[in-house]
Amino acid sequence: MTPHGQLTVRRPADIPPDSLVRLMRTHEKNLTGVATYTREDALRAAGHPGCEENSWCLTGPGDEVIAWAALTPRGDELDAVLTALPGRHGVSAARTLLCLLLDRADELVLEDGRPYSVTVGGVLRGDQVVPAVLKEAGFVRGATTGQYAIDLTADALPMVLPDGGSLRAADLDDPGDLAVLHALHLRRAVRGPRTEEPAAFRAALRRARDDGAAALLLEVSGRPAGHVLTQGSGDQGRILEVAVAPAFRGLGIGLALLTAGFAELRARGAVRALATLETGDVHRAEAFVPVFSVTGARSLTRFRLSLT
Repeated sequence: MTPHGQLTVRRPADIPPDSLVRLMRTHEKNLTGVATYTREDALRAAGHPGCEENSWCLTGPGDEVIAWAALTPRGDELDAVLTALPGRHGVSAARTLLCLLLDRADELVLEDGRPYSVTVGGVLRGDQVVPAVLKEAGFVRGATTGQYAIDLTADALPMVLPDGGSLRAADLDDPGDLAVLHALHLRRAVRGPRTEEPAAFRAALRRARDDGAAALLLEVSGRPAGHVLTQGSGDQGRILEVAVAPAFRGLGIGLALLTAGFAELRARGAVRALATLETGDVHRAEAFVPVFSVTGARSLTRFRLSLT
């Protein structure tokens, strides 16, 4: 398929994984000055069930990827990504892949016999291509997520647990621990997409574990209060998710989980970490600076479209 001259639509399996990594790193570098996307991120994105059927790349001269789109069903939500480099073909590339994405979403509506909403997440502040194309198609701007870069070589903050609190590593082979983690995941306060199917959640956690992920579970008097999911690779680490049970919010559980997650990454040799947290304004990081050594911050926005 050649929508515009030298541009070609391909499946991700038909291109080298490093081509997708270069696209994402170039995109990040252009907008934020820092590239964080890794090969592990690309492999994790390709690991979702149905990814091959629900993902497309657009290549230009030299077979370099200039745009990428994908969607993952999560309950009544279709969690999607859309990235396109600016330039001569940027807008047409984004429009082409968005058309494929929405056509596939319409197919899923008919196949499953239920309405879906499509959420395109991870749109970086300053992107001049994707937000305009999404708004043109009727998407509405949603919540903003902040991604904070943390220096793990700075003095560590001591972890303070609530009365009766204890922290332990969750066993990702134990059905009981997996059920607890899933329940916390579904009840977390953030407004982002959730993995509702237990089997899909278990599979995603185990894939993440293969890429260096771990889960810490905080309990208060034996009751699950929250969890933090981390991922470490070499000297780089990430906080993938923090979830606090509704009954335990406002007690400092989230701060304790973040502190524990950074400590766990530090113990595994990480010197830098990225923490993704929902926030109204990513540039108001003052609340994090006195607590953690924040070296940079950027915002990612979600856009949503309801299908009927």
